[in-house]
Amino acid sequence: MDTYYQDLVEHLSGFITGKRFSLFKKLARERTRYITVLLEDIYQSQNASAVLRTCDCTGVQDVHIVEERNAYEINRDVALGSNQWLTLHHYKEGYANILTAIRALKKAGYRILATSPHAEGKTPDSMDLEKGKLALMFGTELEGLSEQALGMADEYLQIPMVGFTESYNISVSAAICIYTLRKRLEGSDWNWRLTPQEQELLLLDWLRKSIKMSDRIEQKFRKDYPGVL
Repeated sequence: MDTYYQDLVEHLSGFITGKRFSLFKKLARERTRYITVLLEDIYQSQNASAVLRTCDCTGVQDVHIVEERNAYEINRDVALGSNQWLTLHHYKEGYANILTAIRALKKAGYRILATSPHAEGKTPDSMDLEKGKLALMFGTELEGLSEQALGMADEYLQIPMVGFTESYNISVSAAICIYTLRKRLEGSDWNWRLTPQEQELLLLDWLRKSIKMSDRIEQKFRKDYPGVL
């Protein structure tokens, strides 16, 4: 981590209370990118926002949002500001955005897991977490994941059900899967947390979002910082 950014974080921390900065540091240590979430064409803002809230509460930092036919909208009453603490990646330009998103995740070393009640696969309790990072894909409320998404999946994930209805609501499915996998990570000795460098950059992002006119404060700091042009 560049000393400049460490010093900048320290400088900006003086513009919020010590209690709040301590909370930032505590939560940054619990964030993970071992699990990430991909949402394909979610059009109900309540469900879309509920998934963001779940990711924040379980420490899943990155959410990848694919928009093909439907615009992704955030319901503030449901999200409760969770979106500002997450790193959101949007794919909404051009054609076949789901392919662009999946290829980017695979290039970053993620296994692609399609969540589907119709595909035989592992459960959140039984899937092999040691194989490496994983991206959970969730599809639309009525149709589920597209054929393109299902075709590019490396593995399938399903939640066992014993009722008459065909599936859980998407926000419930996401909560069950993410929470179960998170608890399994916590009980392991795998290196699932953010690196110190990633934590520092996350702190910087949160500070910038929390402080009024943080850009002006940062400009002045940069101007006065030795060795920075």
